[in-house]
Amino acid sequence: MDYDLDHIREKEVNHIEECFPFKDGPSVTWSNIDGLHEIDLIEKIGGYFDIHPLILEDIVHTGTRPKIEEFDSFTFIVFKMLYYDEKTEDILDEQFSIILGSNFVISFQERVGTIFNPLRDRIRTAKSRVRRKGADYLTYALIDTVVDNYFIILEILEDKIEALDEELFTSTAKETFHDINNMKRRLIELKKAISPLREIISAVQRKEFSLIDESNLIFFKDIYDHVIHIQETIDINRELVSGLHDIFLTNVNNRMNEIMKTLTITATIFIPLTFIAGIYGMNFKHMPELEWIWGYSAVWSVFIGVVGIMFYYFKKKDWF
Repeated sequence: MDYDLDHIREKEVNHIEECFPFKDGPSVTWSNIDGLHEIDLIEKIGGYFDIHPLILEDIVHTGTRPKIEEFDSFTFIVFKMLYYDEKTEDILDEQFSIILGSNFVISFQERVGTIFNPLRDRIRTAKSRVRRKGADYLTYALIDTVVDNYFIILEILEDKIEALDEELFTSTAKETFHDINNMKRRLIELKKAISPLREIISAVQRKEFSLIDESNLIFFKDIYDHVIHIQETIDINRELVSGLHDIFLTNVNNRMNEIMKTLTITATIFIPLTFIAGIYGMNFKHMPELEWIWGYSAVWSVFIGVVGIMFYYFKKKDWF
């Protein structure tokens, strides 16, 4: 996309060389590269824009530490974008790199995505703020879009935490415990992705980068505030999930105690019955009760009486 206040040109190119003529024009040019597998393409961009090979290596290597660096003719920014996969309920990340020049922005995504479509619509809108501003504002808008997506993911996780909270009081299943641990992991992943961005924006606010106009620092401060808010919300939710974890273990222990209490009461009831049955199971010759006509009925009456007395006693003690 190439634009200024009054004009916009949008084109999907097959050869990166088609973008090169816009480099020295007065308008702002945004080139977005989908996919990092075309090494030749990225090397051509590096050669034309005089980008150091180490920076190109950082762009291609998806494990690059998030950072911001200034060079003679451009500023390099790299950090993580996140997506929530509804099917697997996992947070997926991809590396996002930005090359900011005086009047151009080149962004690199690992895969094709639609996250920046709302920004493209804003650029297409005549007289919009992004059309009035320069390449540094476009860089802000790209980062802001990614941070807004962090909010979306956080809202999804918060909804799932609420669902877990409701489920916790009706279930002690292993699946619930597994879901709680997965939620802890997702919150950690989200914090690991956003924490370095705080340092990046903080460096911008310190006016360390000449290509970012001072008039646009207020917008980066807004991103910084959003990042702080997200971090605080993540910490709160991690405490909530830790609380759910403790409640789950308490529920399991309580359930186990209830089972043990039931088994103990059952065993206690059978102790006197076993004792009585054991007496009359002894092989002595002279046991008068064995000759009684009502001996068998009498033993059962004793059994029932003992059980009744013990039930009454346990109930009075509120043991069940």
